[in-house]
Amino acid sequence: MTIQEKAAAMKLDSPQMAAAPTEIRNNALLEIKAALLANRKAIFDANAQDLEQAQQNNIPEAVVKRVKFTEQKLLDVTNGLENLTALADQVHQVQFIRELDEGLTLVRESCPIGVIGVIFEARPDALVQIASLCIKSGNCAILKGGSETMHTNKVLFDLIYHAAVQTGLPENCLFQAELREEILALLSCHESVDLIIPRGSNAFVQYIMNNTKIPVMGHADGICHIYVDKDFDVEKAIPVILDAKTQYTAACNAVETLLIHKDALDILMPRLNEALKAHQIELRATHEIAAQYECVPASEEDFATEYLDLILSAKTVETIEEAVHHINRYGSHHTDCIITQDKAAAEYFMNMVDSAGVYQNCSTRFADGFRYGFGAEVGISTGKIHARGPVGIEGLLTYKYKLFGNGQIVADYASGKKAFHFKNLK
Repeated sequence: MTIQEKAAAMKLDSPQMAAAPTEIRNNALLEIKAALLANRKAIFDANAQDLEQAQQNNIPEAVVKRVKFTEQKLLDVTNGLENLTALADQVHQVQFIRELDEGLTLVRESCPIGVIGVIFEARPDALVQIASLCIKSGNCAILKGGSETMHTNKVLFDLIYHAAVQTGLPENCLFQAELREEILALLSCHESVDLIIPRGSNAFVQYIMNNTKIPVMGHADGICHIYVDKDFDVEKAIPVILDAKTQYTAACNAVETLLIHKDALDILMPRLNEALKAHQIELRATHEIAAQYECVPASEEDFATEYLDLILSAKTVETIEEAVHHINRYGSHHTDCIITQDKAAAEYFMNMVDSAGVYQNCSTRFADGFRYGFGAEVGISTGKIHARGPVGIEGLLTYKYKLFGNGQIVADYASGKKAFHFKNLK
């Protein structure tokens, strides 16, 4: 069966998937959890194959970290499955009820999008998170992970799929695309696939957008900033900066650029410089910083680069307005943070920075569906239509209108025989 034929079959099954009761979807998640834990050896053996292949192919260390599926990652994804079951069901929830006229009632109700294609990086835990969110939200899903995790993803998907179907979900609830050439085939399925969510480089996301008629939601680069304002607490600043850079360096929400108010420089940099050295972080800075501290001179290109590595670009700014301007110019509208004790400065920053996430005095690494209480995420959207920020269950839902009548016809209202009175009931 071609991917086009599979997508068409999933489209036909999507109403059945959407109608699956909460109990069945939650039971599927619990069965998936049990299957993953019971088959951990098979998962880790497959992952060892992928890691060996990665070494042979000289895959960058940042990618290898994503490929590696550890006992801790298994624990994280299975805990995530448990947490998803505990979340209130958002499918088929009534959003409002409006009486248009006596006996004519309009209801708006949440519903799944339908068939979603997700193309994601070589990260096995992402496959589990994406599949589970699609199940919880009542969507069918076509999943294509990075080739670097081919063996691990195959084992994980088979376990997830069989657990889901055995629980009572439709046969075509999930499908795994395994070949690179299937991506282009997927992009042609505009009659069957309702949404594409790509995760990867800017060039890759742009390629997806330019080669499909299917709506695309997602983000490209993760060029995140931390701005240290003149009124700041150095005891808060140092741990936040280090966490944002080192907690998971290869993540899209890791900080890449540090902006420092000129009046904060002499207080922050002596301690920060030592901390950066201790964590083996390479500093690339403008001349105001480079004149006092040993570092690599920063270029214009550095401020437009997502390193995904232990590299941090830095520059001083004269004002908070300059910091905001820099972020809006060079950033990727992902997640940006201000470190300040000044409430007015924080409010200005959060209102003026055009990003999906704007923070005060905390790490950019909090930009995550699990940490937001969404259970998990299929990705982070930096767009402004439909969903923004970490995309959890709510971002995988749309809505439909249900109109309940009793023989009413438009001609009566057009002629003036009857009139709408529009009374909101909810």
